[in-house]
Amino acid sequence: MKYCRILALAAAVAACFASAAFAQENAAAGQNPDAKTEPKTHGYRNPVLPGFYPDPSVCRVGDDYYMVNSSFCYFPGVPVHHSKDMIHWEQIGHCITRPAQTRLQNIGVWNGIYAPTIRHHDGTFYMVTTNVSDRGNFYVTAKDPAGEWSDPIWVREGGIDPDLFFDDDEKTYLLTAQGAGEIHLAEIDLKTGRLLSRSEIIWRGTGGRCAEGPHMYKKDGWYYLMIAEGGTEYGHCETIARSRNLRGPFEGGPANPILSHALARGYQNPIQGTGHADLIQAHDGSWWLVCLGFRVLGGFYHVTGRETFLAPVKWDENGWPVVNGNGAISLEMNVPTLPQVPVAKKLVRTDFDTSKLGLEWNYNCAPRTGNYSLTERPGWLRLKASPVSIDNSNSPTWLGRRQQQVDFESTAKLDAAGLNDGDEAGLTVYMCTSSHYDVAVRKRDGRLFLVLRYKLNRLDHTEKEIALESPVVYLRTTGNKDVYSFAWSADGSSFSKLGEMDASYLSSETAGGFTGVYLALYAQSRSNASGGYADFDWFEYKD
Repeated sequence: MKYCRILALAAAVAACFASAAFAQENAAAGQNPDAKTEPKTHGYRNPVLPGFYPDPSVCRVGDDYYMVNSSFCYFPGVPVHHSKDMIHWEQIGHCITRPAQTRLQNIGVWNGIYAPTIRHHDGTFYMVTTNVSDRGNFYVTAKDPAGEWSDPIWVREGGIDPDLFFDDDEKTYLLTAQGAGEIHLAEIDLKTGRLLSRSEIIWRGTGGRCAEGPHMYKKDGWYYLMIAEGGTEYGHCETIARSRNLRGPFEGGPANPILSHALARGYQNPIQGTGHADLIQAHDGSWWLVCLGFRVLGGFYHVTGRETFLAPVKWDENGWPVVNGNGAISLEMNVPTLPQVPVAKKLVRTDFDTSKLGLEWNYNCAPRTGNYSLTERPGWLRLKASPVSIDNSNSPTWLGRRQQQVDFESTAKLDAAGLNDGDEAGLTVYMCTSSHYDVAVRKRDGRLFLVLRYKLNRLDHTEKEIALESPVVYLRTTGNKDVYSFAWSADGSSFSKLGEMDASYLSSETAGGFTGVYLALYAQSRSNASGGYADFDWFEYKD
């Protein structure tokens, strides 16, 4: 009985917090904060999933929505989010949580998991994707999308960006992007992954390069095939075709591309590179589209990666989809929405006082688990210095979370007393192995030094080095549209600036690749038998 009363009290407290958060959001949007039974039904802000969350795919079960995104080398892989309105998303798990599921060790940061699709059929969730660093295309299944997900079922079919389409005749089909922009279709045995028909080309797009990301839908007797074209850069766009026959021939839509910011309508739009979309019909009958795009800074670069955006879709009198009226989207979307259901805000600080990390944390490749501990020093995260540096992709000791907004502040408390000579531990603003900024503590000749380092391809420069009196330091990095700034403190109350460096050097346009910036804690060593370690008391990320 006492246990039941405690549960009831906890539920009541949680409900109070949820109601307060809901009222606060409505009040901020100009709604009556007391009108708790009248959720907001107009307007929202893009991106709905900010930060490095590319290649979105969405499915619906009842009035619940589930979304997955590409994760490349990062582990756990393929994040899964849940929403009630497609605007407010909460991460509930990952599809790839066991290193044995698929190879994510010793691969480049831009390799690994590409373009997943999530679908629900006959009580089971399916996530199909490509690991370009393993055996190619595979899918995993789950009854609960929060996981655990199954071991992979591998498909002996080439190409990337697979999609599963469940037709009305109970047959299942696999779509892939192959060759020089060819969309292939084959019937598949869902239990084994074996192809039951010859893989055949059903569309080559409208002539844009890199035709990819195919998704098939059936509506009003038509098979609609939607793909991305133009490459996942500034020329990215979304096109569509339809046919009365699953295998075609497919007729391209008269208004293609149906989504593009590479045309005049997207000129000077702060969102660029829109494409790789997925359509969904909401439980109220309305239609929507999720897509990737990126927010440009200074007119020509982006650092937060390709993010997830949302737009309404209408069907014209001839049965073709129209995205947001004119094929373009904006940061502020002044459109009717589903009744909005806000989710709890993520905690600003991670105190490392639990036995399990939050879902926002990733390793760089599948981890060497012995290099991480939340129990050896209770309340602290222990990172053991590895001879694999963060300039290397072979599973360094590295633990990070995405930079999700352009303006942010990130701080960590570090105890470096456990470092040995040649060891280094700290906080990195990390785009890839060849492009990152690091503020760290390094041990040399028995002494500890605070260092600020810039790594930019062949340039490896130590900007500042300060001898420390105490092994406990507070490290901070702050970002805005122009620069990343670095500071430190001996007591956490007053911070001294160390330096700053251009944000554009960590952009995809400069560094290359398809990912976005992470804020990560790390420990590395110049010795193969260091035995040194660093302890982090907490990590804080503020938008």
